[in-house]
Amino acid sequence: MAETADTTTPTPTDRTEALAEELFAGTNAALTLFSVYLGTRLELYDALAAAGAQTSAELAARTGTDERYVREWLEHQTVSNVLAVDDERAPADERRYSLPEAHEPVLVDADSLYYLAPLAQAAAGLVGPLEDVVDAYRTGEGVAFADYGADLHEGQAAMNRPAFLYLLGEEWLPSIPDVHERLSSETPARVADIGCGHGWSSVGIAQAYPNVRVDGYDLDEASIDAARRNAEAYGVADRVTFEVRDASDPELEGTYDLVTAFECVHDMADPVGALATMRRLANGDGVVVVMDERVGDEFSADAGEMEQFLYGCSVFHCLPVGRVGEHSAATGTVMRTETLRGYAEEAGFGTFEVLPIENEFWRFYRLEA
Repeated sequence: MAETADTTTPTPTDRTEALAEELFAGTNAALTLFSVYLGTRLELYDALAAAGAQTSAELAARTGTDERYVREWLEHQTVSNVLAVDDERAPADERRYSLPEAHEPVLVDADSLYYLAPLAQAAAGLVGPLEDVVDAYRTGEGVAFADYGADLHEGQAAMNRPAFLYLLGEEWLPSIPDVHERLSSETPARVADIGCGHGWSSVGIAQAYPNVRVDGYDLDEASIDAARRNAEAYGVADRVTFEVRDASDPELEGTYDLVTAFECVHDMADPVGALATMRRLANGDGVVVVMDERVGDEFSADAGEMEQFLYGCSVFHCLPVGRVGEHSAATGTVMRTETLRGYAEEAGFGTFEVLPIENEFWRFYRLEA
């Protein structure tokens, strides 16, 4: 007699259930994040912060949006604990929704160090060229920085903006005594800001040090256009210039007292070549300061949420961007200190120092020839 196949469903293990629950929770969180994206792009949070509790019709009228869509967004944001509702038992068209005051620094105060609404915009940009990323994983080629579009570039710039405007020149650079002294000198110091993006680091330095002249360099034209507008808006365009230019131009060698690279070395296809360029840009007494992600000294499965986040950024953006071009170093977002030290030594630097600047997101390095 033939045996009957066992078609019973296996009993899930605790680890099986835990992973299933984690994936569901992650999907829920992702949908909330993209709902935040809608709230930011449509200025719904701004309207709630400005006018207080509102019905869906009032908010839609105030923001020029469709009431039915806005009502769905309000209800989702409320069950996601982002917004509050006055009376949940009231008829749908009479419920009044508000943005809790404690959430305003995160969602509407662009100057707050807690401002993370742009994270949703950056996340949307991370997966923008998703089909191209899939192809890159098959071919080993890269995905161009420009292909990620305005969402990623604007979101990342907006997230970094408060730190660059209010910490860079007020806390971080002043903690490096000789650099702070040179930038504070009556004799104008010159700074080269490599990979300047939207220019907030350059603007922050210029605001903190009134005699400094800053030249920002980036190869992305849209970013440089935005940087120029930002310098104008903050009144430092007379001392801060931005160029779409390869900083390895021999005409620039030995020109600068300080050369900076903020959160960009790990994205570079040729980090050794870029660091060698920075070394040549610095004059005899010039210093190179690199800021990059604060990651563990070695790989660990229990690295924590921050490294998990950074690996996610690397999977979808930093590694694909860094693989554009031939002979890429393929660094990825998670660039550990010893990796950067190796790049610096190969680029000709004799001194490599991890600076004692406390920050949970970034680590700072001082490089000298």
